[in-house]
Amino acid sequence: MTGLSRTRSWRRTAGILSAAALVCGAVLFGLDRLDRAYPPPLENGAEMSREVLDRDGKLLRAYTTQSGVWRLPVTLEAVDPDYVNMLIAYEDRRFRSHRGVDPVALVRAAVQFVLNGGRIVSGGSTITMQVARLIAPRTERSLSAKLRQMARAVQIERRLGKDEILSLYLTLAPYGGNLEGVRAASLAWFGREPRKLTLAQSALLVALPQAPETRRPDRQHAQALLARNRVLARMSAAGLIPESEIARASASQVPGRRLAMPDLAAHTADLAIRTQSDTSSIRLTLDGDIQARLEDLAAETAGRLGPRQSLAMVLADGKTGEVLASVGSTGHLDAARAGAIDMTQAVRSPGSTLKPFIYGLAFEDALIAPETLIDDTPADFSGYRPRNFDRGYMGEVSIREALQFSLNVPAVRLLEAVGPQRLLARLRRGGITLDLPPGGAPGLAIGLGGAGISLRSLVQLYTAFVNNGVVHPLSDGSEPAAPRPLEQPVMATDANWRVADILTGVSAPQGAPRIAIAYKTGTSYGYRDAWAIGFDGRHVLGIWVGRPDAAPVPGLSGIETAAPLLFEAFVRTGLERTDFPAAPAGLVERSRNALPYALKKYRGRDADIGVVADGSLPPQIVYPPQGARVALGSGGSGPLMPLVIKLQGGSGPYRLIANGEALPKPSRRRVLNWTPDSPGTSTLTVMDAEGRAASVSVFIDGN
Repeated sequence: MTGLSRTRSWRRTAGILSAAALVCGAVLFGLDRLDRAYPPPLENGAEMSREVLDRDGKLLRAYTTQSGVWRLPVTLEAVDPDYVNMLIAYEDRRFRSHRGVDPVALVRAAVQFVLNGGRIVSGGSTITMQVARLIAPRTERSLSAKLRQMARAVQIERRLGKDEILSLYLTLAPYGGNLEGVRAASLAWFGREPRKLTLAQSALLVALPQAPETRRPDRQHAQALLARNRVLARMSAAGLIPESEIARASASQVPGRRLAMPDLAAHTADLAIRTQSDTSSIRLTLDGDIQARLEDLAAETAGRLGPRQSLAMVLADGKTGEVLASVGSTGHLDAARAGAIDMTQAVRSPGSTLKPFIYGLAFEDALIAPETLIDDTPADFSGYRPRNFDRGYMGEVSIREALQFSLNVPAVRLLEAVGPQRLLARLRRGGITLDLPPGGAPGLAIGLGGAGISLRSLVQLYTAFVNNGVVHPLSDGSEPAAPRPLEQPVMATDANWRVADILTGVSAPQGAPRIAIAYKTGTSYGYRDAWAIGFDGRHVLGIWVGRPDAAPVPGLSGIETAAPLLFEAFVRTGLERTDFPAAPAGLVERSRNALPYALKKYRGRDADIGVVADGSLPPQIVYPPQGARVALGSGGSGPLMPLVIKLQGGSGPYRLIANGEALPKPSRRRVLNWTPDSPGTSTLTVMDAEGRAASVSVFIDGN
């Protein structure tokens, strides 16, 4: 070839290359402009299910989208990496290397289509192409639709990284019914988050999106099993998983039913969803594990409660005010017990649960000391005549005994001295305003339940006992803003410690676990509400039992109904007990003999109080009656159960003499417990402080 010919050849080649470059540039420019003009719909995104999480990020409750779909947000880091690797190996082996479309997979699919007589063996779709179909569902199955899907896949790859594309797939892929995304599927089919899946579970979740309706485990169980095992066989053939593990996974069961989504703290979660309407993921202060255990206890207790009775529980960290668990009813779907009503927020009569604050003010004013004596005798306070729960009186008792036995007359005597208005003012320091009767001025009855308060507010007040008298406002995260901190104490430090110390000495209810907590019970007028609220050195737990419609429940009481639940609930929380604080520096505990004269006996305004003279009646055993036959068998060969003996009249302390043998310890209470040694006839005698006695003869049945 001559030099001229060679020059012409190079020129022609350069021209062709230049033209090709111009064409390619024009094509790329056009594609880029087209891409910019018609981008994939990534910005708006699919509507996500709203979720409420606990303090550690664990799902408490979730809500479907407006279209009724479960589509929970999920990140790649929150999914088992073994599942992700299996997904890529099965669906798109070259996912990490291609740019949205895999030519090798397309050629393989075309060849298989021809060799199998027009039957589709594999679709050739990459994970990115599937994401393109999920964000913009196609209305037809055609070559043009497939080409558009491929173009969208290329667009997506230009905009997103591989992990972002995987996250989109894991969020939007269908898994049967109204389940979309691997997180919703894992919760519905296995009852667990996808963070740690078994080999068999991963294989099923890989298989479902290919044909979610024809492989639904709850409706097409056999097809689901076959599809899962095909995935496992592919992994075995590729040598990715040892044969022994494949065999074990293939032998495991496929779930035959769909599980319910997590449904904890329904009342609190619903409130959070209402008050934070613009937030898709809300984190509460609740502890999911504790919440679940207390909800289980509530459901178990429902069977032991009377018809239409419900209960509520609130557990708070008294040092921070954070609510760790809140149970609004026996179950929010329990229509027979009005379970949809959040009874932690309902305003009810608190019974005797406010008495500790009355005693605190009296301690603060130096009106009393723990060993000061006070009269528990009938009294008339300008027409108001309080009576004790058991309708009897204990006579002269110490302040410590008066609070521990929750005696009404001593509490009213002290409230009259400190003043109802002052009590209300101190409670307002704790962020709580009692609900008083319309138009009614606060009277002495507020000390015995003559006002309204919610369980949540009561628990908030009791945080004072673990914070040197300062109340911590409760917060559970359902409100957008945390409550403002409180600074003024409800009680002075010394008074606060004295009250807490007295409450630590209240005997646990019969049969309750023996745990170190202080507690107070309350029963509202007419047996409508039963309360028990307890605390250790850090945590405060409150229990309410009753009917949401405020109807009376005969026999309902704080000590018999709510207190056993309080102790059981404290155990169920699994929290380690925190010790009570030591006495404040400088606080001196004195015996009665060491008290100043003015503190030996509380007299108050006795001159202005008309004493009702029915305390001179001799003692009387009202239960068991004379000649009664009482069954005390335990249903087996074990020891006999205790016999409850109820008294009226007389003056305490009382001494019980059973079959001629006096019990070693007298009691000021009018309810005595005696455990017989054996069945048969027994003679019971009760002697009061003045030597007056009453006797009955009963037959103890051991059956």
